[in-house]
Amino acid sequence: MDSSSSARAPNGSESLEKAQGEEDQFSTTWTIALAVLMALLIVAIVVGNALVMLAFVVDSSLRTQNNYFLLNLAISDFLVGAFCIPLYIPYVLTGRWAFGKSFCKLWLVMDYLLCTTSVFNIVLISYDRFLSVTRAVSYRAQQGDTKRAVFKMAMVWVLAFLLYGPAIISWEYISGRSIIPDGECYAEFFYNWYFLIMASTIEFFTPFISVMFFNLSIYLNIQKRTKIRLEASFWLLWVNSAINPVLYPLCHYSFRRAFVKLLCPKKLKIQPHNSLQKYWKFC
Repeated sequence: MDSSSSARAPNGSESLEKAQGEEDQFSTTWTIALAVLMALLIVAIVVGNALVMLAFVVDSSLRTQNNYFLLNLAISDFLVGAFCIPLYIPYVLTGRWAFGKSFCKLWLVMDYLLCTTSVFNIVLISYDRFLSVTRAVSYRAQQGDTKRAVFKMAMVWVLAFLLYGPAIISWEYISGRSIIPDGECYAEFFYNWYFLIMASTIEFFTPFISVMFFNLSIYLNIQKRTKIRLEASFWLLWVNSAINPVLYPLCHYSFRRAFVKLLCPKKLKIQPHNSLQKYWKFC
């Protein structure tokens, strides 16, 4: 009994060590894969949005009101890829925030600000397209008004900051203590459901409903215009069918002669072209 149990003990420890080794190998593989994916995401975000910004700089024809809003979206998305995600990679891979509490707050403010700005920019772009379709005349008249566009862009950033920025900065001072342990980095209101529901409504649900409304209105307006144009096209085709028989004799000598022959057969004689015009006139 003793010899057999002592023989089995090494086998059990070997199995445990083997399982732990496989788990460590899986963890390492997953960490590398996640790091590669996030690096590719950063490259895609930075390069793509940098191209949009450079195109806006080198081509002055792109500097219209609607494209200013696209530029604003590109700036916010570019900063997400250039600042927010690179700082999040070591945090998510190691499970520990290593940059200090003050920098944590700065990162949180920027992360919430940039992500919310992207959402608000999408709403602004949808609203601008809604105006371009439903109020085309007044919209075209305002295309050269860059001050109005810049004001709307600035308001997007201000409103996005006011939604989360003051709460991130001052929550621990209002509540009297900080709930974030050392080595962690998340907002103080992370477990406050009342604030999260209110902020989520403003940041997600309201923009989602707004974009849906604007796009649906654009679709219905285009459908209505298409229907009106189709009806007008049919009327023009029908009127054209009535006008064509009159245009043929007026524009073509052979048709004029044939019409005179049909309408005034007794007065048609072999005569010069000018005489035929007289027959057509007095018939």
